[in-house]
Amino acid sequence: MAISTYMTYLMHKPSTNYQKLVDIVDFPGLRDSPNMLDTTTLSNGNYTSIPGIAGSSDGLQFTANYDAATFQTLKGMEGVEKDFAVWIGANSSGVPTGEHGRFAFKGYLHVGLNGAGVNEVQRMTITIGPSTDITFAIGATGATT
Repeated sequence: MAISTYMTYLMHKPSTNYQKLVDIVDFPGLRDSPNMLDTTTLSNGNYTSIPGIAGSSDGLQFTANYDAATFQTLKGMEGVEKDFAVWIGANSSGVPTGEHGRFAFKGYLHVGLNGAGVNEVQRMTITIGPSTDITFAIGATGATT
């Protein structure tokens, strides 16, 4: 069964419960494929490799529509390790549940204003550098919006 990206949320946990951090326009791949380390020598007829560390050193980048108040709130979160998650699924009222998957991790957030041209929506990019592995869980759990 295929599902839509509709009702996908960037969450954070300021205390005991997860809350929606900001409405997002897109999100990065949350896979743990390792970087492949090249072991090819001049004796090999094909490239050879071994698995290295999983993930990306560029962090996880999320795009959101810009507004000054949200930007200021996100700026206040920079430099402090926080709990984050991407939840897929919500109840009929639009409250995130993560019923189709919850990808949780700790990390450090940075936010910046995107460039834009004439007649475009002003956006910002939220980059989170994970400081832990991304864990996967499935099943409905309510959240505070």
